[in-house]
Amino acid sequence: MGVKLLPFQRLVREIAQDYKTDLRFQTTAILALQEAAEAYLVSLFEDTNLCAIHAKRVTIMPKDIHLARRIRGERT
Repeated sequence: MGVKLLPFQRLVREIAQDYKTDLRFQTTAILALQEAAEAYLVSLFEDTNLCAIHAKRVTIMPKDIHLARRIRGERT
């Protein structure tokens, strides 16, 4: 996995805290969330790179991410 486990685990707990306090997570649940998040980001960056290439650039820009998400039908 690309992201270290402990920082990702802290992020998950911080986000979850906004919805309900004292939540507990099994290690397998954190690992599943991390795997899904990384798969999503890799896919998004692949699409983002295609947007940059289409614009004849080699560097991705925020507007490429916005376009990729818009094409996917995601909220921005």
